[in-house]
Amino acid sequence: MKCDEGYRCDVCGQDVTSIVDSDLYLRYVIGQLDPETLHTTAERHLRCNPVLAQFIDDPRFEPLVVDGPMGLANLDPDFVAERRDLVTRGFRRLHEINHWPGDRDLTQYPLPEAIETYRSE
Repeated sequence: MKCDEGYRCDVCGQDVTSIVDSDLYLRYVIGQLDPETLHTTAERHLRCNPVLAQFIDDPRFEPLVVDGPMGLANLDPDFVAERRDLVTRGFRRLHEINHWPGDRDLTQYPLPEAIETYRSE
Protein backbone atom coordinates (compact mmCIF):
# COMPACT_ATOMS: atom_id res chain seq x y z
CA MET A 1 0.00 0.00 0.00
CA LYS A 2 1.25 3.46 -0.89
CA CYS A 3 0.63 6.30 1.53
CA ASP A 4 -1.46 8.26 -0.98
CA GLU A 5 -3.84 5.31 -1.41
CA GLY A 6 -5.12 5.48 2.17
CA TYR A 7 -5.96 2.44 4.22
CA ARG A 8 -7.97 -0.34 2.63
CA CYS A 9 -9.99 -2.77 4.70
CA ASP A 10 -8.53 -6.25 4.35
CA VAL A 11 -12.04 -7.72 4.71
CA CYS A 12 -14.26 -5.69 2.36
CA GLY A 13 -11.61 -3.91 0.27
CA GLN A 14 -13.15 -0.45 0.75
CA ASP A 15 -11.25 2.53 2.14
CA VAL A 16 -11.31 3.12 5.89
CA THR A 17 -11.85 6.85 5.66
CA SER A 18 -12.06 7.87 9.32
CA ILE A 19 -10.27 6.98 12.53
CA VAL A 20 -13.68 6.46 14.16
CA ASP A 21 -14.29 3.53 11.78
CA SER A 22 -10.83 2.02 12.26
CA ASP A 23 -10.39 -1.40 13.85
CA LEU A 24 -6.61 -0.89 13.64
CA TYR A 25 -6.64 2.29 15.70
CA LEU A 26 -9.22 0.97 18.14
CA ARG A 27 -6.97 -2.01 18.87
CA TYR A 28 -3.99 0.36 19.27
CA VAL A 29 -5.91 2.72 21.58
CA ILE A 30 -7.02 -0.11 23.89
CA GLY A 31 -3.56 -1.67 24.07
CA GLN A 32 -4.19 -4.69 21.89
CA LEU A 33 -1.70 -3.78 19.16
CA ASP A 34 2.03 -3.25 19.60
CA PRO A 35 2.92 0.31 18.50
CA GLU A 36 5.93 -1.08 16.61
CA THR A 37 3.60 -3.04 14.31
CA LEU A 38 0.99 -0.34 13.78
CA HIS A 39 2.33 0.60 10.35
CA THR A 40 2.53 -3.03 9.15
CA THR A 41 -0.78 -4.35 10.49
CA ALA A 42 -3.77 -4.76 8.20
CA GLU A 43 -6.64 -2.30 8.56
CA ARG A 44 -10.33 -3.13 8.86
CA HIS A 45 -13.54 -1.24 9.40
CA LEU A 46 -14.89 -1.74 12.91
CA ARG A 47 -17.95 -3.46 11.45
CA CYS A 48 -15.68 -5.81 9.49
CA ASN A 49 -14.36 -7.16 12.81
CA PRO A 50 -17.64 -7.99 14.55
CA VAL A 51 -16.01 -10.06 17.31
CA LEU A 52 -14.37 -6.88 18.63
CA ALA A 53 -17.05 -4.39 17.55
CA GLN A 54 -19.82 -6.24 19.41
CA PHE A 55 -18.36 -4.81 22.63
CA ILE A 56 -18.95 -1.16 21.60
CA ASP A 57 -21.77 0.29 23.69
CA ASP A 58 -22.21 3.82 22.40
CA PRO A 59 -25.17 5.53 20.72
CA ARG A 60 -22.93 6.53 17.79
CA PHE A 61 -22.38 2.86 16.89
CA GLU A 62 -25.17 0.57 15.75
CA PRO A 63 -24.88 -2.59 17.85
CA LEU A 64 -23.66 -5.81 16.29
CA VAL A 65 -24.75 -9.29 17.29
CA VAL A 66 -22.33 -12.16 16.83
CA ASP A 67 -23.77 -15.66 16.77
CA GLY A 68 -21.83 -18.69 17.88
CA PRO A 69 -19.16 -19.28 20.51
CA MET A 70 -17.63 -15.78 20.24
CA GLY A 71 -20.95 -13.98 20.66
CA LEU A 72 -21.63 -12.04 23.84
CA ALA A 73 -24.38 -14.45 24.90
CA ASN A 74 -21.86 -17.30 25.02
CA LEU A 75 -19.07 -15.49 26.90
CA ASP A 76 -18.46 -15.11 30.62
CA PRO A 77 -20.55 -12.14 31.87
CA ASP A 78 -17.65 -10.66 33.87
CA PHE A 79 -15.40 -10.82 30.80
CA VAL A 80 -18.13 -9.21 28.69
CA ALA A 81 -18.56 -6.36 31.20
CA GLU A 82 -14.81 -5.67 31.39
CA ARG A 83 -14.34 -5.94 27.65
CA ARG A 84 -17.37 -3.77 26.91
CA ASP A 85 -15.99 -1.07 29.22
CA LEU A 86 -12.53 -1.13 27.60
CA VAL A 87 -13.67 -1.28 23.98
CA THR A 88 -16.34 1.39 24.50
CA ARG A 89 -13.81 3.73 26.13
CA GLY A 90 -11.49 3.07 23.20
CA PHE A 91 -14.24 3.86 20.70
CA ARG A 92 -14.99 7.11 22.52
CA ARG A 93 -11.28 7.93 22.50
CA LEU A 94 -11.27 7.59 18.70
CA HIS A 95 -14.01 10.22 18.57
CA GLU A 96 -11.94 12.52 20.82
CA ILE A 97 -8.86 12.05 18.63
CA ASN A 98 -10.91 12.75 15.53
CA HIS A 99 -11.63 16.25 16.89
CA TRP A 100 -8.08 17.12 17.94
CA PRO A 101 -6.84 20.16 16.03
CA GLY A 102 -3.64 20.24 14.00
CA ASP A 103 -0.99 17.56 13.91
CA ARG A 104 -1.68 14.61 16.15
CA ASP A 105 0.86 12.84 18.35
CA LEU A 106 0.32 9.13 17.79
CA THR A 107 1.88 8.31 21.16
CA GLN A 108 -0.98 10.16 22.88
CA TYR A 109 -3.76 8.11 21.22
CA PRO A 110 -3.91 5.13 23.63
CA LEU A 111 -5.91 5.01 26.81
CA PRO A 112 -3.78 5.70 29.92
CA GLU A 113 -3.56 2.03 30.93
CA ALA A 114 -2.48 1.08 27.40
CA ILE A 115 0.25 3.75 27.44
CA GLU A 116 1.55 2.26 30.70
CA THR A 117 1.54 -1.22 29.17
CA TYR A 118 3.43 0.01 26.10
CA ARG A 119 6.01 1.78 28.27
CA SER A 120 6.63 -1.29 30.41
CA GLU A 121 7.22 -3.63 27.46
